[in-house]
Order: sequence, then C-alpha cells, then structure tokens
Amino acid sequence: MRFQTRSRHVIDFIFPIALFFVFAASSLVVLILAADIYGSTTNQLQANDENRTALSYISEKIRQNDTGGALEITSIEGTECLSLSADYNDVPHTTYIYEYDGMLKELFVRDDVSVSLKDGKDIMEISSLSISRIDDHLYHFITVDSQGRESSLVASERSVQ
Repeated sequence: MRFQTRSRHVIDFIFPIALFFVFAASSLVVLILAADIYGSTTNQLQANDENRTALSYISEKIRQNDTGGALEITSIEGTECLSLSADYNDVPHTTYIYEYDGMLKELFVRDDVSVSLKDGKDIMEISSLSISRIDDHLYHFITVDSQGRESSLVASERSVQ
C-alpha cells in the first residue's frame, strides 16, 4: 500500500496570502472613504447649524419683543442693528442685535445710556449679518458663517400699531 503524497507548489502558499492582502487593502479603502464621508457630512451639518442657530436666535428675539412699533433697523457706528424697544418697570430699554468683529452680538441698554457696539454680549461667531426692511412689518436677515455659507430669514412683525 502506497500513500499518495501531494507535492506542494509555491502557489499554494502565495494565493491565501495574496487573498488576505486584497481583503485587507479593500477594508482599508472602505474605512478611509467612510471617514472622509463622515468628516464632510459633519462639517456641512455644523455649518448649517451655525447659520440656523443665528437666524433662530434673531427670530426668537423678534417674537419675544413683538409689540407694536418695537422693531426698527438702526445704524450705530456705521453698523446695521436690529433694535427692539420695550419698557421694563416703566423705563424704556432697547435691545440691539448686530454683527461686530465676526460675532453676532446683543446689547441691552436703557434708552438714556450711550451705546457702544463693542460692549455687546457675544452670542456666536458669524462672518456677517445683513438686515433689510422689505415692507412696513417684514424684515429680511442674511447671515454668512465662518465657512462663507449664506442663509436667510424673512420675519414679520405680528403685532401692528
């Protein structure tokens, strides 16, 4: 009785190793592509959130101070500001919302106090804020984020004198 022995070829050793490296390289390529897609998606979502947050903040401030004639666009130190007037304890106050040095800012002051835009509270980082009046009670806001992406909001004053 003779046992048959099989002769081993080099290909028997190289083929599984080559197959392993093909799978490893494919896995690495898929992992790199997934990381790139994840990074670009999160950057885009973050940029959208920056603009939406700034516009939502402005919209909420308008809703909080929506009384007849309380909203105006004023220019202070050459900067367009949304001014929201209100009386607190029978003392007139104004809230100014504006962009200054790359920041969305808010300044809440009594009407008899001098206004300096640098004294405002930083809300969030934006590149620019454009405010315009479309109609008597309709306002258009455009923000540009740090990436240069632009978003806009049209808001109306609900209460009218």
